[in-house]
Amino acid sequence: MPKPKILISGASIAGPAVAFWLVRSGFDVTIVEQSAALRHAGNGVDIRAEALTVISRMGLSVAVRERAVYTQGLRFVDVRGRERARVSTAGLEKIVGSEDVEVTRGDLSALLYDATVGDVEYIFGDAIAELEQDDEGVDVTLRSGTQRRFDLVVGADGLHSAVRRIAFGPEETFVQFRQHYFAAFPADLAIGEHGWTTFYNEPGRSAAVFGADPGKGQVNFMFHSDQSLSYHHRDSDAQRRLLRDAFVGMEWHVPSMLDAMDKTDDLYFDALAQTKMPSWSRGRVVLVGDAAYCASPASGAGALLALTGSYRLAGALAEGGISQAALARYEDAQRDLVKLKQSQLFTGITVPRTRAGILARNLFLSSPLIGVLSRWKADHATSLREYTFSPGKV
Repeated sequence: MPKPKILISGASIAGPAVAFWLVRSGFDVTIVEQSAALRHAGNGVDIRAEALTVISRMGLSVAVRERAVYTQGLRFVDVRGRERARVSTAGLEKIVGSEDVEVTRGDLSALLYDATVGDVEYIFGDAIAELEQDDEGVDVTLRSGTQRRFDLVVGADGLHSAVRRIAFGPEETFVQFRQHYFAAFPADLAIGEHGWTTFYNEPGRSAAVFGADPGKGQVNFMFHSDQSLSYHHRDSDAQRRLLRDAFVGMEWHVPSMLDAMDKTDDLYFDALAQTKMPSWSRGRVVLVGDAAYCASPASGAGALLALTGSYRLAGALAEGGISQAALARYEDAQRDLVKLKQSQLFTGITVPRTRAGILARNLFLSSPLIGVLSRWKADHATSLREYTFSPGKV
């Protein structure tokens, strides 16, 4: 009996993660990625709570920790560089409710690729152009003109998912703008303290530098905007202009940070936005990760949701086969965690809107209220059941 064929769109985190588990249950998995190759850099991502459990069950805990970017915490300074608040990593763990491991997105993506490449067919430099589904499967046409049929298509292609647009409808129907924009890029700048992320704020604007060993430093920008900006999400020149316009006149080290932005070829820029959908599946098409439930970079939960959602989707398919009942069980298992993380945007900490808000933030980070917040987070943890991945079930 032939193996059920599954096509996954996207080779960043969610795509290879769900593929990892699917091949262990006897599925024939193909991943298509529109980039010509894996991205080897990228902003830092936090692996915490349930995601640590998933990584452990994948046997990747040691490899992930070997690539960890160790951070001491956050520092907040004024325009003259004088420290106004400091919260250590231990304090941050209280805010998020658990221990976490930070790695670059590129390192995590590479680990997941290495863990799957021998079992999964990868197609780089191509993407899904058309989908036509019936009760038995999905006919897929790629941009290259290749046509193939699959039993299930998984959209793991991010906030601006093409699979979601083709199968569910326009992006604006499901993606909600959260009045901020975020940018990140690698840069080794002699600013702040080694191992700490140093923030400088003006009302509605934040510039931050992570000081690390050579090749691991990073710059982040975030700014408030009442209106969504007009640009294409792949037009890096337009993104650089928007960032310069947003941070014009800002002091501290911001001019040199903007100069560093102009020198990088690995700029990430996008709206803080959330994907909210009444259902993550339609027939034989299902979404996972940011395509289905992006919580925005401000939540710090992107890797958490991608890894847990991939595990739960693969587990439901492993135990129930490709069926509406299995896809419904995936949604039921993941929905509470998504709701929680989409409610936790920390823009009040990173981008206060007023000078009074900046002062209040600094006072809060030095107060016992952090411990109260820690206990509230712990009360809202979700469980992660262990699935049976067996080739004999499909």
